[in-house]
Amino acid sequence: MMKFKAAIPRRLGLLLSAILLVVASFALSAAPAAAETYTVKMGTDKGLLQFEPATLTVKPGDTVKWQMNKVPPHNAVFDDTKVPGGDKALAKKLSHEKLTFSPGESFETTFPADATPGEYPYYCQPHRGAGMAGKIIVEG
Repeated sequence: MMKFKAAIPRRLGLLLSAILLVVASFALSAAPAAAETYTVKMGTDKGLLQFEPATLTVKPGDTVKWQMNKVPPHNAVFDDTKVPGGDKALAKKLSHEKLTFSPGESFETTFPADATPGEYPYYCQPHRGAGMAGKIIVEG
């Protein structure tokens, strides 16, 4: 009877260790969410001076690929007076002021992992007066 009572704590310790090992292996094998890449067309398929889609929702760390489609030239400039927190340096970093001319030509903008959630309005400089504007919504 004494041997049986002495073995209980040891067996309980082994059982708890095994459970802890299984739980830890699940935690270590869970991969973080992979960043996504989304495409925004500059100029619609119908030849309208618009971004398509005009509104896009992303997460911090995601990338937006801006692809020249129709009615060149285009670019994507973030409005430094309207980005969350009025972060002029971030607006400049996200912007691509160089114009694209050839169909299929593209550039990418990656939102930093610490990007403040909110709306990031942008526009095409040459066609801003025609209303070519959009926004990226960064989720928290």
